[in-house]
Amino acid sequence: MDELRQPANVGREAAFTEDDLAGVPDPVRAYLANALREGQPYVDSVRLEQSGKLRLGDASSPWKSFTATQHVTVDPPGFYWDASIKLAPLLSLRVRDLFRDWEGTASVSLFGVIPLDRATSSPELEEAELMRYLAEAVWYPTALLPTAGVEWESIDDSTANATVEDGDVSATLTFSFNEDDEVARVHADRYRRVDDGYEQTPWSGYWRNYETRNGVRVPTAGEVVWHLPDGDVHAWQGRVTDIQYDERLSGRGRER
Repeated sequence: MDELRQPANVGREAAFTEDDLAGVPDPVRAYLANALREGQPYVDSVRLEQSGKLRLGDASSPWKSFTATQHVTVDPPGFYWDASIKLAPLLSLRVRDLFRDWEGTASVSLFGVIPLDRATSSPELEEAELMRYLAEAVWYPTALLPTAGVEWESIDDSTANATVEDGDVSATLTFSFNEDDEVARVHADRYRRVDDGYEQTPWSGYWRNYETRNGVRVPTAGEVVWHLPDGDVHAWQGRVTDIQYDERLSGRGRER
């Protein structure tokens, strides 16, 4: 947590206005106007509690339940995902995923103590982690404003590309919007770890069950799918059980 917070810029006084939407594609404008209210303070940091199930292997692998706490900083982009995965009674894995200061690392350990696997920073992992940050910005949507460094490019009436850069790392995702002016899907070719290397693989994140939390419209459930040549692998299904924004927002009360 100290590593994540050290470079973060917090306590900004900026707030959302309609002027922030100048020049963005129409579906993006409609989404952000729906997700944010006038005067909404820019989100600097987020704390999320999650639960759900995930797969640790291919499509034939069984689902395993998990709980996780995720901390996110926006300026610069960064996150720390700390998950506990239940393998069997009295047997669990701890998965930690950290992206900060333009570097990404991931580790897996038994009971959170015995190391089993670790991925050190590389250009492929850094891009994949920044892509995850961008996909999950629906939980902190002021990070999707052009003033936060996101460049939007129109595709059609319901889709647009978003690009964000963090140092030498760049990530682009296609956002698809539904009739309710919500982000329904994000997709791109994303690096997937295979053995000791990485392969670019079509990847999608699906968002649903939008609710208002601290004045912000956010999805409370989602799913991640890898689109492999021999079929889709549904890798993650989860829901947000609690979300807290930075101190300036949390002072208004905690919403569930």
